Amino acid sequence: MALQEIPYGGWGRNLRLANDSVELVISLEVGPRILSYRPLTGTNILHNYAEQMGGTGEAAWMNRGGHRLWIAPEDIDLTYALDNQPFPYAITGDNSVTLTTPGTDAWKIRKDFSVELAVSGSGVQLTHTLTNDTSSPQSVAPWALSVMAPGGIALLPQPPLGEHPRDLLPNRALILWAFSDTTDSRFHLGKHFISLRQEPDRLPFKFGLAHQGKWAAYLLGDQLFTKTVSFIEGATYADMGCNYESFTNEDMLEIETLGPLVTLVPGESITHLETWNLHGGIQPPPYSDTAEFAEWLRPYLPE
Repeated sequence: MALQEIPYGGWGRNLRLANDSVELVISLEVGPRILSYRPLTGTNILHNYAEQMGGTGEAAWMNRGGHRLWIAPEDIDLTYALDNQPFPYAITGDNSVTLTTPGTDAWKIRKDFSVELAVSGSGVQLTHTLTNDTSSPQSVAPWALSVMAPGGIALLPQPPLGEHPRDLLPNRALILWAFSDTTDSRFHLGKHFISLRQEPDRLPFKFGLAHQGKWAAYLLGDQLFTKTVSFIEGATYADMGCNYESFTNEDMLEIETLGPLVTLVPGESITHLETWNLHGGIQPPPYSDTAEFAEWLRPYLPE
């Protein structure tokens, strides 16, 4: 196990968490962001914007890539408040840390972001917390965005197919954004999976789901990234009911999960959890929307 400050991406202060299998690098001078998540013998599954690395104090919000905690519904002021200054952090265990963005006038909402790396293996527990530090109620949802390296495919499970007339009620909801072309070849509604590919020189595309399938995955070469997706029956979600969203453009693809949309009174918090795993050095068959591919994928999925 290792937890130490290191230089990375042009910044002098970043936190490295590592065990016998994987390494995480977390920015300490901006964000916070998890900038890198990789097998010790492999490459970063997260995307970094090279031209945005190493800077601080910019006048405009910088994506930078990696994994971040954001605030939904998307709002030009609250969501895109600047996060380009150093922030406090606390080491909470041998390989765990909590990072805090204070609830200033610009933020209105304090964001606490806890990361715990397993003693062995690739498992990472992420706890995303929003706290209302203002003097008035705020309607917000925690929004956890992982910016994935280019060239892969996002996969989500479809529920088992029903029968008519036995199954008369709907069992899934698909949400599309105004710029999403429904004929886009990168997006596919299959029998077993919903998939979205990242490809260069393509326009943006985004979709969302009321997703009860418990996981999302990103397959890139010989690496498979998975994260858990929670769904609370009866809860209200932002963006017409989304607890999962994916966005892609010419640079990257995002795997996004959302907690419920709630109204926080002053001092109140909401917490949103994810569990990550990363399998490297695997030998996947070519992706296909088949029972055979689903069976190959099964051992790598969260329980």
